Amino acid sequence: MDLAFFGVQLLNGLQYGLLLFLIASGLTLIFGIMGIINLAHGAMYMIGAYLVYDLTQRLGNFWLAILIAIPIAILLGLIIERLFLDTLYKRDHLYQVLLTFGLILVLNEAQRIIWGGDVHSVSVPAPFDASLPLTDNLQYSVYRLFVMGVCLALAGVIYWVIRHTRLGIIIRAGAVDRDMVEGLGIDVRTLFTLIFSVGVALTAFAGMIAAPLTSIAPGMGDSILITCFVVVVIGGIGSIKGAFWGAILIGMAETFGSVLIPSLASMVIYLIMAAVLLVKPRGLFA
Repeated sequence: MDLAFFGVQLLNGLQYGLLLFLIASGLTLIFGIMGIINLAHGAMYMIGAYLVYDLTQRLGNFWLAILIAIPIAILLGLIIERLFLDTLYKRDHLYQVLLTFGLILVLNEAQRIIWGGDVHSVSVPAPFDASLPLTDNLQYSVYRLFVMGVCLALAGVIYWVIRHTRLGIIIRAGAVDRDMVEGLGIDVRTLFTLIFSVGVALTAFAGMIAAPLTSIAPGMGDSILITCFVVVVIGGIGSIKGAFWGAILIGMAETFGSVLIPSLASMVIYLIMAAVLLVKPRGLFA
């Protein structure tokens, strides 16, 4: 592996890790603060990708499609939380697992009814449909760099909201003692609806911006869900900082693992998770 090829893989790992962070940040907020095990989180990633594909086909504009798809994703999160999850907060996790697993089946079947079982793709939008030359033989996609920039900007916004705003204080307090927060007169039900809707929107948005980089196919969110649970466990449940560094670690591990040790690539992230839990049973930044 020469230096230029190593640099390309480093950028690929960083881009994949930052995209994982967008998905995992919503998952860790929902799981860490609301106590909801949302197995349907990966399906939201798939829905985001299909929404932007459908709207791009209808409107002919990728950016306009994203602007319309984001409110749809927020509305979907609001409906799911109010209609299905609102009654499960004080019940056993088994009920949550059964319900959200059922949602996976419903959303996957809805996808097949609406968009069919074919594999689709979205063209890289202008003005990012170009490549930067790294060497005489290697180039790197400008759109991938754009995705990295967007993910880093959103990571900064999420960190600022969590650490430096009143809403962030309430969210952090809710992660520690939700009963006390409710006793102080804060409407926890509305807070949970907000957190779930934002978590769904972040995941769907990750699917939207990833659409030009990957194939849009039925069930595409199932594998990403498992990876994101690994990220959350490594980083520490409820920790945005942990989700960020866990995602970067897993993104790098998957990228370099598939290049250096392809025969063990599927095991690498689980070996890392096991090693982390042996040293830090509650995750790196619990």
